[in-house]
Amino acid sequence: MKGIGTALITPFQADGSIDFQALQRLIEHQINGGIDYLVVLGTTSEVPTLSPDEQQSIIQFVIEHVAGRVPLVLGVGGNNTAALVNRLQQLTPVLQQHFTAILSVTPYYNRPPQEGLFQHFCAIAEASPIPVLLYNVPKRTGVNLLPETTRRIYDAHPDKIMGIKEACNSVEQFTETVEIAHGDFAVISGDDDLAYEMLHAGGDGLISVASNAWPAAMRQLVHEQSALVQQQYAHLIHLLFVEGNPGGIKTVLSEMGFIQNVLRLPLVANTPNHQMVIRKALAYHAATI
Repeated sequence: MKGIGTALITPFQADGSIDFQALQRLIEHQINGGIDYLVVLGTTSEVPTLSPDEQQSIIQFVIEHVAGRVPLVLGVGGNNTAALVNRLQQLTPVLQQHFTAILSVTPYYNRPPQEGLFQHFCAIAEASPIPVLLYNVPKRTGVNLLPETTRRIYDAHPDKIMGIKEACNSVEQFTETVEIAHGDFAVISGDDDLAYEMLHAGGDGLISVASNAWPAAMRQLVHEQSALVQQQYAHLIHLLFVEGNPGGIKTVLSEMGFIQNVLRLPLVANTPNHQMVIRKALAYHAATI
């Protein structure tokens, strides 16, 4: 998992159903923009609001329309270890045939200690038929996977743990994880706003929300380690997260004509005021880049 991956949103129609035509447009936008891989059913996809049947429909749709053009990573996470092990067993055929790795977030809400995280991810590694990318995002889950625990998980299952998506929003912790990895596993940034800093700290790439809208630019940021691109898009990236994710990126994609600006409760679209702020920022960006 080198380079730039996009954490795909899920487009919805006005009635709340999945907009597969918009999803196809988005997939083509990503591939045409040079994205290295796609992350399906990650946090940005609003996966907690998708039924099992809808999740399966999205998986099959993405497989069909990507058609092997770029690698795929599937989000398989949760806070019930036994249920995740069972899901991985059910998914084994499709994972083996179509996916490069799974992305598995730290268990949220129950806030396990480091030993609980270690045992949880060991169980995931043992159950997964393909490599595992750990996902640490403390501001969402309420628990922080520490670098030494990440290393311990890797040492227990070096054949399965391919790396970590580190979205700790801390250059210091990210750097510590890079150092403790010693190049044995990938350390990938999950923070668009800190991508340049994380790459220069030794990171292996970025899994991006912003690349839903700007795949070519975010690819340039990652592949060229471009401080200029980070600076040019810094304000827009900031605006994406002011009222939560994926509200901001859906406003941008709606303004660009890719999707309707619809989210599922408990998430809602950005406020009219923030939509206006984003609209003006997009116009200014287009006029100055």
